[in-house]
Amino acid sequence: MKTLILYATKHGATKEIAERISALIPDSIVCDLKSSGIPDVSEFDCVIIGGSIYAGSIRRATKDFAAKNTDILLNKQIGLFVSSMTQGNYEQAFSANFPADLLSAAKATANLGGIYDPGKAGFFERIIMRIVTKGSKYISSISDVQIKLFVSALK
Repeated sequence: MKTLILYATKHGATKEIAERISALIPDSIVCDLKSSGIPDVSEFDCVIIGGSIYAGSIRRATKDFAAKNTDILLNKQIGLFVSSMTQGNYEQAFSANFPADLLSAAKATANLGGIYDPGKAGFFERIIMRIVTKGSKYISSISDVQIKLFVSALK
């Protein structure tokens, strides 16, 4: 099964997740949605789309791609993921950021974790993370277990 993994990231966590997903799917291709070299989606059997969530909104490139390509994506096996430091109920985040018919057609949806790297964070992000986590160190909540479950749901 030919698999295309598309992502948009702000600080790199979503790219890392996409690459970990790709490591579990032979011959998959990983592409940044912000690049100009996105392959023709019609050539793939499975398409996985992900983006980071900030304040309830996914990266614009992810949202725009999903909206513009819904018709062709509905004929594919679909996986949707978000990258976020906070765990919890992401049904609302998915429904707010992906077309309803695409979301209902998805074989797998998941929050696969995130990374907080103070060296890449902006001033306000650092302040918020100090308040939320009571610290300012590098934190990764990316879950290889959740990534494996996500990939298994697509098979």
